Amino acid sequence: MSHDYRAQVEAAFPELADIEDADLRERVVEAWCLGLARGGWRDIDDIPYAWNIHEVTNVEHVRGVTRIAVRAAEEQRDFHGADPEFDVVRAACLLHDVGKCYEYVDFVDDDVLDDPDPEYASGEIPHSLSGYALAHEVGCPLAVQRAIPHFIGEIPTRTLEAELVKSANSASSNAITQSAMGISLQEWVERYSQTQ
Repeated sequence: MSHDYRAQVEAAFPELADIEDADLRERVVEAWCLGLARGGWRDIDDIPYAWNIHEVTNVEHVRGVTRIAVRAAEEQRDFHGADPEFDVVRAACLLHDVGKCYEYVDFVDDDVLDDPDPEYASGEIPHSLSGYALAHEVGCPLAVQRAIPHFIGEIPTRTLEAELVKSANSASSNAITQSAMGISLQEWVERYSQTQ
């Protein structure tokens, strides 16, 4: 079955248009298309935010992280005089959870998937690491790659851009767990980290 992943990705993430480097923008789209195809997804909007939170999509979360990080980067530039690389921030945010294309195939109904590739699609590798691998595979620059792992224990040398991804991810995730379950992200981690 054929799905127009490119059209899905471009429609899902209008923030792509804000990446000034056309080659980097294309690599972000390519990583998503590859992840969706290997995961066997029919529709990008079927990927949930979390294995046990399906009320919010991964797309909504990724967009939220991108919006939060860009606004924080603007404040860092305008108020503190820092010089974050906005293309790196946008690309890394847009890719920080692309690995969920692989990790979450076991947590959705089969009717949203078409033949996931068993070589990739499983929960064996955390999504931030498989997302890093996808970014590497499609040739994203190292500055983008190293900003994708965002969990303790997976975090390489931190950059300003990587810290923006990490903090925006926490801000978005806290909002989602609060609205969906009435608990903080930390409470969600404590409650569910051993059950998955």
